[in-house]
Amino acid sequence: MSARKTEQEPAVRHPRETADLFGHREAEAALLNAYRSGRIPHAWLIGGPQGIGKATLAYRMARFVLANPKPTEASVQRVETLAIDPDGSVARQITAGAHGGLLVLERGLNDRGVMRTVITVDETRETISFFGSTAAVDGWRVCIVDTVDELNPNAANALLKILEEPPHRSLFLLVSHSPARALPTILSRCRKLPLRPLAADDVIRAAARAADIAPDDPALSEAADAAEGSVSRALTLLGGDALKLQQRTAALLATLPQVDPRELHALGDALGTSDRVALAAFIDGIDRWIAEKLRAGDANANLPRLARLAEVWEKIVRAARDTESYNLERKPLVFSVFGMLAEATR
Repeated sequence: MSARKTEQEPAVRHPRETADLFGHREAEAALLNAYRSGRIPHAWLIGGPQGIGKATLAYRMARFVLANPKPTEASVQRVETLAIDPDGSVARQITAGAHGGLLVLERGLNDRGVMRTVITVDETRETISFFGSTAAVDGWRVCIVDTVDELNPNAANALLKILEEPPHRSLFLLVSHSPARALPTILSRCRKLPLRPLAADDVIRAAARAADIAPDDPALSEAADAAEGSVSRALTLLGGDALKLQQRTAALLATLPQVDPRELHALGDALGTSDRVALAAFIDGIDRWIAEKLRAGDANANLPRLARLAEVWEKIVRAARDTESYNLERKPLVFSVFGMLAEATR
């Protein structure tokens, strides 16, 4: 195992390339037992905070189903996890994004080569031809939506139509960072599988494996302690700069609804012009602050304020995606974010 990389942003494996699952044994067992019963629900909503392994679990389940298409076989009944041979043909094809039995809906590039901010209806309609064609592996077709939060309204409705009349031997694995915000009609057609934040030891092991860094690296331990159970957050915080930026953001959030323009200018300068890690650390700090406010709020006394905060968060997410996708200046985003939060907290 190499020492921690010196680059600002570690090279992180995509969930489709990740064979190991850290934590979430109960959730894994729920999927495995449902499949072995021969009566598995056709759609699952895997929900929980960002970066805790939801997509990793979804790909792990997809690999298992496509590698073991007969759920009642003795070999399937004997296993205790969803792990399969990483050198087998199914695992290698999924890693390469080339398995005919798996469709993944996720944000793609537009005509200008810029990452879209949403999953479009045209991309979602691929499910029609995918499930309508002859299945590649004994009748099983698996669709992963990563994430359902990023479906635009038309795309969500297009997905709903096929969820309402699921094809035979189809499996939908919907990943969501905010399950409560999904369409109620989509929620009603899915088995809910909530995942909890990981223990610090699991964060360290998962982050070390994902980024190919030493698990005993002191910086990784510090990042894991501050990550609140999220592997992606720990990876973002690796290195002191991102952690310091989050601390600076937290200090400014603590002064709301008052804001100091000089501090906002300084924070905007710290974000730089094109540093993805710094931007992710800033948005993650905002996310944690809003989530804490929503958790701590008295729903009866503060319902209007909580509703405003939830609405503002959606606007902030869209603005951050646009800033990253189009490589916009970070300082206007900082002023916009704190302006909206100041208004919402007055």
